[in-house]
Amino acid sequence: MARAAVLGLEDGTAWWGEAFGDGSAAAGEVVFNTAMTGYQEVCSDASYNGQVVVMTYPLIGNYGTFDLASESRRPWVEALVVREITTTSRGLTDLDAYLRAHGVPGLSGIDTRALVRRLRTAGTLRGAILQVAPHLAGSHEVAQEAIASARASAPLAQRPLVQESTAPAREVGAVRAGARGATLKIALLDTGVKENQLRELVRRGASVKAFPATATAREVLAWSPDGIVITNGPGDPAAIPQVTASVKLLLGAALQRGSARPLPILGICLGHQLLARAVGASTSRLRFGHHGSNHPVQDLRTGRVAITSQNHEFQVDEASIPAASGFAVSARNLNDGSVEGLAHRTLPIRTYQYHPEGAPGPHDNEPVFDAFLSDVEAAAR
Repeated sequence: MARAAVLGLEDGTAWWGEAFGDGSAAAGEVVFNTAMTGYQEVCSDASYNGQVVVMTYPLIGNYGTFDLASESRRPWVEALVVREITTTSRGLTDLDAYLRAHGVPGLSGIDTRALVRRLRTAGTLRGAILQVAPHLAGSHEVAQEAIASARASAPLAQRPLVQESTAPAREVGAVRAGARGATLKIALLDTGVKENQLRELVRRGASVKAFPATATAREVLAWSPDGIVITNGPGDPAAIPQVTASVKLLLGAALQRGSARPLPILGICLGHQLLARAVGASTSRLRFGHHGSNHPVQDLRTGRVAITSQNHEFQVDEASIPAASGFAVSARNLNDGSVEGLAHRTLPIRTYQYHPEGAPGPHDNEPVFDAFLSDVEAAAR
């Protein structure tokens, strides 16, 4: 018989269903993702470290899991909550087995629509999942224990999420000669990178070295890169001032070189926020974050609207961007007006709040990598 499980929220509500995946307990901040596909990419995105993810699409798991869909070395979600979990018999590992193998619990059979409405109204809430024998399903005592665990869990800002998510330094060469050749050296500051960012750079002919988030700017610059990428990652950018300090030094090196010998920089998601903080801007928390593959973003320079893949809880505060920084807002979220991109007025330094590698999600924004490498190629001449 299926195990029973309960999700307790810090607001005092409890949601009973059936357990899948690993049999352990879990706690974290509960967020919802609106993507219809890509559940494995969601689970293995380090930006979800410390979070319990609720999938709004009701049927999850119907095409199994496979190695190429993983965005990092393991799943990072604290737990996965779905309306209905399915399995596959096509020779692939099913989602239940995938999570079980990596020690990640799941909860199914609850009204995810009602849960998402609560999160939209109240904002992101801390939650905890407990599993019990079937005969204890609905137990008031167990529900209260889950609620107490949720209230006792640490907020994202109090956990070393980036330090947990980053990986040791590694070099990745081009798998084939791209249009620009394999001579362009891209240094990547890994604060929780998705593998598809490396794939997009490498398949375009770049040679990439990923540095851990603990690397100093001196170490990154000693590799003599032609361009720098500050990656996505989990948590509150204000909680990692040491990484912001490194980004500030990298940015300073680019500004010092100026237009004569430009050093292109690309910031993605957390990297966008870190670069903004490095120039003196502030960041703040969104009510319930942006998580999904269907967020409309307008490029303010061209007017073009793209559908984007997103996963973040924080935003750059537009009014706080110093006028003397040389940066201006380049893109805006059409759902809530939040800042989705920054661009330097004279140098090839650009940031994007969304995920241009787009997995899961649309491929509308892959040209971000083409534009970045074009900047790098022009600067390297």
